[in-house]
Amino acid sequence: MSYTLHTQVDGEFDDVVAETIDALEDEGFGVLCDIDVQETLRKKLDEDFRQYRILGACNPQLAHQGLEKDIELGTLLPCNVVVYDGDDGVVVSAVDPQRLIGVTDNSELDPIGDDAYERFERVLESL
Repeated sequence: MSYTLHTQVDGEFDDVVAETIDALEDEGFGVLCDIDVQETLRKKLDEDFRQYRILGACNPQLAHQGLEKDIELGTLLPCNVVVYDGDDGVVVSAVDPQRLIGVTDNSELDPIGDDAYERFERVLESL
C-alpha cells in the first residue's frame, strides 16, 4: 500500500516546482519550507544528487481543526510534497494525509485527512 499520491509531469524542473506551489496555494496550502535536497547534499556531503525539492505544505484551516482535536498532531505537520527528476519526467509526490493521520488512531481526524487528500488529488490533477 502506497503512502503517497503522485504524478509525473513533462516540463522543466523549476517550472514544475512553481506550478506545484501555485496549485497548492489554489487549494489553500501555503509552503512553509522549501528544502533543496540536491544543494544540501552537495554542500554537506559533496555528493551529486538529482534535482529534488521538499515543500512543506500547510493548510492553516485544516491544521487548526486538527490541532483542536489532537494537540500532538503538530508532529505530523506540515504535509510534505516532493518534486524530483524522475526517469521519464518530473515527479510530484505528496504524502497521503489519510495514511498520515491514520497513525494517530483518532477517528475525529478522519474528515480532515479526507479533505486534505481530496485537495492533494486536485493539486496533482492540475499539473
